[in-house]
Amino acid sequence: MPVKLVQSTASAYQYPLLIKQLLLTPLAIAPDQEITYQGKLRYSYRTLNERIGRLANGLSKLGVEAGQTVAMMDWDSHRYLECFFAVPMMGAVLQTVNVRLSPEQIQYTLNHAKADVLLVNSEFFPIVAQIAAGLETVKRFVFFTDEAEMPAMPATMDAEYEMLLSEASTVYDFPDFDENAQATTFYTTGTTGNPKGVYFSHRQLVLHTLGCAAMLGGANRQGHIHREDVYMPITPMFHVHAWGFPYLATMLGLKQVYPGRYQPDLICRLVTEEKVTFSHCVPTILHMILTHPHAKDRDFSGWKILIGGSALPEAMAIAAQKKGMDLFTGYGMSETCPVLSIAHLSSADLDLPLEQQAVLRAKTGLPLPLVDLRVVDPEMKDVAHDGKTTGEVVVRTPWLTQGYLSAPEASEALWAGGYLHTADIGNINPAGYLKVTDRIKDVIKTGGEWTSSLQLEDIIGKHEAVHEVAVIGVPDDKWGERPLALVVLKPEHVDQITEHALRNYAAHAIEAAGISRYGVLLQVSFVKTLVKTSVGKMNKRLMRADPEALRM
Repeated sequence: MPVKLVQSTASAYQYPLLIKQLLLTPLAIAPDQEITYQGKLRYSYRTLNERIGRLANGLSKLGVEAGQTVAMMDWDSHRYLECFFAVPMMGAVLQTVNVRLSPEQIQYTLNHAKADVLLVNSEFFPIVAQIAAGLETVKRFVFFTDEAEMPAMPATMDAEYEMLLSEASTVYDFPDFDENAQATTFYTTGTTGNPKGVYFSHRQLVLHTLGCAAMLGGANRQGHIHREDVYMPITPMFHVHAWGFPYLATMLGLKQVYPGRYQPDLICRLVTEEKVTFSHCVPTILHMILTHPHAKDRDFSGWKILIGGSALPEAMAIAAQKKGMDLFTGYGMSETCPVLSIAHLSSADLDLPLEQQAVLRAKTGLPLPLVDLRVVDPEMKDVAHDGKTTGEVVVRTPWLTQGYLSAPEASEALWAGGYLHTADIGNINPAGYLKVTDRIKDVIKTGGEWTSSLQLEDIIGKHEAVHEVAVIGVPDDKWGERPLALVVLKPEHVDQITEHALRNYAAHAIEAAGISRYGVLLQVSFVKTLVKTSVGKMNKRLMRADPEALRM
């Protein structure tokens, strides 16, 4: 039988899921709630709404029309939040530029996205000066600065941000349009070739916001978000919309704190002075905070931190809990908007010792509402949910990118079989918890078996002498590959432990943990530093290319 459609009268409002609708609740219930930039600039949601209108009018004056692309180069700021709303609400597309890419890659992304206008922090003037001649579509430049005095300005600049807003009206009639219209685009931080462009619609961003709100609002004693929380991102706003949480924080009318460029001393100060209660970051940023002198004597009780981007080491989870943090993992990727699952603990779990809690907090978690998440074998058949059997994580949910910008072949591969392929290996336990055990490209193929680099990192990272660790596979004539642990030691332990001693510690711990017998083939190499991507993830491809170059 044919599906029966819902009938509506001609006058009924169809209510498209547009980003502008996320502003309705905060303006109704929290118009005087505070938004602050570095604790220096402060204004209310009412002012935010006015500045969104001014920005839209200012951009219109510069010639921005629906369908055009406005690019943004800034650290986490109130300006970025204004762009998150004003640009897509006009019907234009916001390109969030990864300022940590090389100048050549930044130029590539601007050209590939066909950006029309570039908004840029004066800190990045040298980059703009370097790439300006090679920009193919950018016609207008808007600048701003956090400096007391304006630095030398490239001749290409057309307007100053605050002046543009001051000369514009606060009233802009943001139109209704198709909720499937593109709202944002940004580029992945892949380790090979040029970055790939992903894009999201208004509908996808609104549904992702609602999905996160439902999941975090449904938590009981841990990982809960509510209207009295104080939000501060520690994930760049140029990367997957700061994981979508500025939209969620705005929809709920939370106090918001934007820190600019991440500096551990500033982060610690803002957490204390602004009473921050909810943040998110990658493990390397958390590690930077936990090991900073300013964090030594601080009590971070009540600070909820969602960890993502890469695996959370259990040792780090324990250290954070001892500082009073409510730490838990989220899972997703650039292509998934990004949140797919969150590692919430039950009330019974929260009564466990910290070491046992850390195991659960470091898992990848339970799927959000509307997320169809599977672990499958090469024939796309579900593997057993026994917490042991592994396969590739594939997913469907309304907020996944539909493909890569102007890359049809890569898009088809991403969606092979009608599910988005994450290229992550994982398992699901009987309780429904997902545990990602490795990236397909990072799993170590030893003696005909797969050995998880993340499991080995967890074990080695628990040793008191280890500051950071990354495990990679290196070629071996007998075994195919052999795991190599690249270890950064804590300064006080540099002369107190040998590579051989740490290898023996790891071998015994690996055997006790019941990991594949090939895990005990682990080698250890002490290094000065580990190579990371522009968003703080471990760049194992580069480390595999020449591990000897990293040795101390």
